[in-house]
Amino acid sequence: MDKIPVEVKRNVSLVGHHGCGKTHMVDAMLLGAGFIDRTGIFATDTEAIEKEKKATFSTGVVAIPHKDHRINVIDTPGMSDLHAEVTNGIWTSENVVLVINASAGVEIQTERFGALARDLGKNVIVFFNMMDKDRAAFEETLEHIGDLFDRKPVAIQSPIGSESGFKGVVDLIRNKAVEYATDGTGKSEVKDIPQDLSGSAEVARTTMIENIVETDEALLERYFEGEELSETELMEALKKAYKTRQLIPVLVGSALKNIGVDLLLDCLVSVGVTPAEVEEIAATMPSGGDITVHPVEEEPFTAYIFKSVVDPFVGKTTYMKVLSGTLSQGDTFVIVEQESSEKANHIYVPDGVNDVEIKTATVGDILKMTKLKKSAVGNTATHKDRQLLLKITEWPEPMISKSIQPKSKGDIDKISNGLGKLTESDPTFSWEHDSETGETVIYGLGAVHLDAMIERLKELFSVEVEIGKPKIAYRETVRKKNVSEYKHKKQTGGHGQYGHVQIEIEPLERGAGFEFIDKIVGGVIPKNYIPAVEKGILEAMKRGVVASYPVVDVKVTLFYGSYHDVDSSDMSFQIAGSHAFKNGMKDADPVILEPVMEVAVFAPDDRAGDVMGEITSRRGRPMGMEPAGKGISRVMAQVPLAEMLDFSNKLSSITSGRGYFTMKFSGYQEAPHDVQQKIIVERQRELEAKS
Repeated sequence: MDKIPVEVKRNVSLVGHHGCGKTHMVDAMLLGAGFIDRTGIFATDTEAIEKEKKATFSTGVVAIPHKDHRINVIDTPGMSDLHAEVTNGIWTSENVVLVINASAGVEIQTERFGALARDLGKNVIVFFNMMDKDRAAFEETLEHIGDLFDRKPVAIQSPIGSESGFKGVVDLIRNKAVEYATDGTGKSEVKDIPQDLSGSAEVARTTMIENIVETDEALLERYFEGEELSETELMEALKKAYKTRQLIPVLVGSALKNIGVDLLLDCLVSVGVTPAEVEEIAATMPSGGDITVHPVEEEPFTAYIFKSVVDPFVGKTTYMKVLSGTLSQGDTFVIVEQESSEKANHIYVPDGVNDVEIKTATVGDILKMTKLKKSAVGNTATHKDRQLLLKITEWPEPMISKSIQPKSKGDIDKISNGLGKLTESDPTFSWEHDSETGETVIYGLGAVHLDAMIERLKELFSVEVEIGKPKIAYRETVRKKNVSEYKHKKQTGGHGQYGHVQIEIEPLERGAGFEFIDKIVGGVIPKNYIPAVEKGILEAMKRGVVASYPVVDVKVTLFYGSYHDVDSSDMSFQIAGSHAFKNGMKDADPVILEPVMEVAVFAPDDRAGDVMGEITSRRGRPMGMEPAGKGISRVMAQVPLAEMLDFSNKLSSITSGRGYFTMKFSGYQEAPHDVQQKIIVERQRELEAKS
């Protein structure tokens, strides 16, 4: 494949609520480009869990040639648990298409992902899908879109027909009707606007023109003087307003009937932002200091790794987006976070659903590479002479956990290897093995997230596992100051062991973490042993004294101790620091902290009071209630995570399936005494069962 000029490249992510038809839209694009022979095969859902559940669990990437342009399309999941996949898909694209189920309006994940696109500074197009469904409408939703983005939505199309009679669109810029075949092939015919639609089309076109010219003073003046504006002028003004994030073009269609998807591609070609038209990207140097990346070939190579796929036969495939410079076959580059030097032996780019090898990747390309030595999603790839770090967002902290055990003891190494690979593919997923209990625990953003990872573990690494119940990531801390001392003294044949420390433990404000202060004077403990004391304290903090949960938000000051010229060692002071902390914590009024979530519950107005009562019964603290439009109320509250694990089913019961909620981590707070006692008892049972 020849080198493609950056001005004909477009990168776009499709985002929206689960079930809005994003993957079906990709099928329609692939059909139109001749890569598949029918829609409904969900070509980008390649994982076993996706085929089984008929849902998208990871980003899919295809490339669509359209009108001498190359459009890289990223299909993202529609479930909140899969936050990293959606975030990386949005960040990698210059253009975001917010797909809305026309019969449902702006659903909760549509709103969340739209807000994410807004916060990441992305240009947005809205596509109302499923216009052929019952109760499909889009006029009522436009105002909601404007409020969400603080940009004005401008409908550049209006539907021909409604619900099952939907058969095409009025292209308001060309002032023509586009009617589609009924066989799903996407074939269309451009006609004059039908007489029965001419009046409504004229009103819609006037509204569109007024919205566009308001963003351009020269056009506005000409329009008010009664001058007719050409199709080219309107399109250029729309493109400028889209690029400057003043307007959101709104299109309509049906992926199922293959109506309007080709016009969406036309819009991306004529209006969409190229990789070279984005603002400079902020980054930092590994040694500190700020730097910017400009999307030009003249700068050194920089790329962002946004996706990683593990294949038991091929190995790991790494997807990256080129942000600056070029990368040619044979070039070496660095994965900065891993400090790993890599070589570009083969470079592939997507071509439809397949891959094609290229000699040189340039700005805006989404490329695929296999068998990198060390890499993970979220890492930065750069030229060795200009290493920098990209930071796109603060990843949410994994708050839900499950224990997993191999059914066969011989699979322990397989589990460790598999989980290590899966961690590299998702920055919101983690795992740990507790050597004391022999338990492997995985952490994620929700039940769907963890279930997907477990299915991948089974499918990719042929490991059968037993699943334990979800666990809450509790923490421990102290409430008062306490001074502690420990002398580790052990005499055996030859050199003995000696380490003696005195420390002061005190609480820090919530969320402060850990602080270690060295106040040793006079050399009572040599400087070279002090890091060992801190290491021992950090090791002790992994398992608190109340219920063996990690300790947070404490300050430890090392102020005195002693040593032996012969018997002292790093290990001796590490042991002394560990025991001093454990002993001191016992008398520092230790408590258990529980994670608290910021919860937003959306429920019908007549059920909002019941929802508020349910939240209160779950130890929640209501923070207010406000209208959310269309007879829906938004109830805000802070609720302990432990009380939210079964909330979904209860909410469905209260609202007859019409309610939904979102939650994000707010912070830790001290659990009530009776709750702490239950946590301690349950934790003791858990540890005894594992011992």
